[in-house]
Amino acid sequence: MSKPSIVDVIKSVLSAAMGVQSEKNRQKDFMQGSLPAYLIAGLIFTVVFVSAIIFLVRMVTG
Repeated sequence: MSKPSIVDVIKSVLSAAMGVQSEKNRQKDFMQGSLPAYLIAGLIFTVVFVSAIIFLVRMVTG
């Protein structure tokens, strides 16, 4: 079993965030992936997402 690349981790985090990740991919992530990689990617995604929402709200409300 090979470790997932950073692109695979990002795809997995984005899919999970949107709720469209397949059971097969989820199982693969748990079997092959490392927890710290997914935690860091998830935290980065969350910070970027929340920052983007705040930015958009400020742009719309002036």
